[in-house]
Amino acid sequence: MAGSDGGPTTHYSTSSRVMAMGWVVIAVLLLVDVVLRGQDRMAWVAGAALVLSVAVVYVVWLRPRVVSTERGIRMVNPLRETFVPWAAVQWVDVVDVLRVHTPERVLRSWPLRETKRAKVRENMRRESGYLDPDDDKDPTQMRPVDLAARDLRRDAERYKTRPLSGPIKEISEEGPAALGAEDRPQTMVPIEVIVVLAVPLLLLTAVFLLA
Repeated sequence: MAGSDGGPTTHYSTSSRVMAMGWVVIAVLLLVDVVLRGQDRMAWVAGAALVLSVAVVYVVWLRPRVVSTERGIRMVNPLRETFVPWAAVQWVDVVDVLRVHTPERVLRSWPLRETKRAKVRENMRRESGYLDPDDDKDPTQMRPVDLAARDLRRDAERYKTRPLSGPIKEISEEGPAALGAEDRPQTMVPIEVIVVLAVPLLLLTAVFLLA
């Protein structure tokens, strides 16, 4: 996980991002090779497929994150994005993934996952109660996702003591799903995701039909 001190804090899977960046580098090198040496239809198809793979990697592994802002929690998953105002946050815990509990539903975070099976089983055994005995534990001894959940719980406590009222008009940190949010979670499919996936798909389709 990673975050920033002061202002919004971003949590994400560092290992996933490293692997994703590794594939992006490989894909770019392969694209350069296709441009320099490819001359037939299959070269065009391979190039379009590589572009599509980079778009998928971006949507699935690079873009997802959880951002703690002054107004609430921005949960960015591959295809959908949810903004949860602090007033709607009841609890944050971890089973197999980080979860944000609200009065209406439980929201799951794609990028913040517990990878240790024994820890997942332990989490499931105590899932029924909103109890986390690790809150006072040394942060250096905590699992990364547990640490992120603890930080979000503390953020919820802090921001609920001085709530900001009125609809959200500035969405630079809160994200597009927060626009107009007051005290209920809002979910949307961002235009960014549609464009990033649609353009390579159209390119691949055009290559198949025209090349």
